[in-house]
Amino acid sequence: MFRALAALRIVVLVNSVALNLYRIDEFTRPVAAVVCLSVMVAWTAFTTWAYADQARRGFPLLAADLAVALALLLLTPWVKGPDFSTSLPGFWVMGALFAWAVQYRLVGGLVAGVLLAAADLLRQDIIDSSDYGNTFLLVIGGTIVGFMCDSLQQMATERDVAERSAAMAAERARLARAVHDGVLQVLALVQRRGRELGGAAAELGRLAGEQERELRGLIHAQEAVETVGGGETVDLVAELARLERQSVTVATPGSPVEVPAGTAYELAAVTRACLDNVRVHVGEDAGAWVLLQAFPDRLELSVRDDGPGIADGRLEEAAAQGRLGVSESIRGRIADLGGTAELVTGSFGTEWEFVVPRTERS
Repeated sequence: MFRALAALRIVVLVNSVALNLYRIDEFTRPVAAVVCLSVMVAWTAFTTWAYADQARRGFPLLAADLAVALALLLLTPWVKGPDFSTSLPGFWVMGALFAWAVQYRLVGGLVAGVLLAAADLLRQDIIDSSDYGNTFLLVIGGTIVGFMCDSLQQMATERDVAERSAAMAAERARLARAVHDGVLQVLALVQRRGRELGGAAAELGRLAGEQERELRGLIHAQEAVETVGGGETVDLVAELARLERQSVTVATPGSPVEVPAGTAYELAAVTRACLDNVRVHVGEDAGAWVLLQAFPDRLELSVRDDGPGIADGRLEEAAAQGRLGVSESIRGRIADLGGTAELVTGSFGTEWEFVVPRTERS
């Protein structure tokens, strides 16, 4: 936007300089007019350089830009004389007006437009319909440009989010194919051979079969996420209720909690991963509690057990060994949803607390 504004500044500068030089012999103070025009040229060159770097687009630069435009408007009667109705800078003040609109959006455009309009009216002894028209255009022009910049920024943000979501979906689909073609086949082979060998191998086969079913369920859930429509919602209460069993208690609101399908499937997968950790590290019959609270702007989900807790440094050690269940299956999923994951653990047990915004992004 500021690159386009730089081009506009040059165009309106050429227009203002040409019109003023054409009638400069009629000015009361032609030397002062030349000085003012030189200031406009120098300031245009400076702002073109200054606005090119985002780090320099602070309030001091914006305030100075607007102050120069206001000063040139107020100097018009002294430079041109009382017989001129047009201002000295003319359309050149659009540069400062639009800079405020681009930087501070609707409010910035409105503030700059009001100040410029007030300065334009102050230089007039008698206000006529053309003066009113100029004032109206300054105020409404800055406001509209500010509103449009705000809308464009929002659309750009939504586009970036959509592109990231598409990239993550493509990567997950690739990983799902790799799991399906490699890991699932190996697990199926271990399950079959374990049954054939019997003894301790049979127990390994049984465990392999359980993991194969879990992986297939995750893959099917991911495929469902990728094929749902953009506006489809799922009842998160129903998804979590499927995880309840004798040792797992699920507490949810009494009414359905409709959320985007991706949010529901991912939160169910996170809960499943937490419960798997309870079963593996605490025991098959260890008690676990799942609590869902739904608010207008966010979802709060907690998974708790009454085991011995997680020893200090255990998660870091597991990640270093390449076991990424917590960092990827749990924290990674919550991060993708734009939420936060907090772990509380000790001799009283372990509790995960997840907070996820209720938006399409999640």
